[in-house]
Amino acid sequence: MPTIDEELAQLEKDIRQLKIEYEMFFGGGRKRPPTEIEWRIDLIIRRYAERGGDLKFNQRFRFSNLSQTYAKYKDVFRKRTAQREEGKVQRHFGAAAKAIEAERSKTPTPLAVSQAAETAKSVAAATSLADHHPFSMICSEPEKEGEKVDKLYDAFLQAKQRTGEETSKLTRAGFNEFVRKKTKDLQIQKNCRDVEYVVDVVDGQVKLKALVKS
Repeated sequence: MPTIDEELAQLEKDIRQLKIEYEMFFGGGRKRPPTEIEWRIDLIIRRYAERGGDLKFNQRFRFSNLSQTYAKYKDVFRKRTAQREEGKVQRHFGAAAKAIEAERSKTPTPLAVSQAAETAKSVAAATSLADHHPFSMICSEPEKEGEKVDKLYDAFLQAKQRTGEETSKLTRAGFNEFVRKKTKDLQIQKNCRDVEYVVDVVDGQVKLKALVKS
């Protein structure tokens, strides 16, 4: 399992990559927005917003900066996407991104650190059902791929919370056992190695699909 510092480093890397890929999307360099990276960032931010007490001061400080930067980027992306859908042309996205980076480079106040959890929760809450995109991951040995299964669980739980479905009986341990057993059963039945799990919302209900990969 990665350490907190490693995950925060990955979060920072993902946020930078998200900005680059959105710029490509808005510039016509790619056909679809980078929703997979965005989903991964949302999951990490949500996870650490809920376990802020586990972070040291310097980690909370870093997490606060990243959360606030992502919240600002996401607001820019949302507005820019709306303009794109309305057929409007916005030629100043690069300038907006630079402004965000300049804001981030400023020394945060202690208040910014104390607001890290609130900022992260706001980011998670801002992602509505209308913004939902399927989450998928492939595994072959779930008992050795704890990080993958954890991300799948987080995606499944978050999707259920968005739709208002009951989650009180859902546990990480029970979910892990389900994935382990389901994977092994499909590997035996279909004579395959890899199984793809997809979390999606169909007609307002969360579905967890297990697909055999050839």
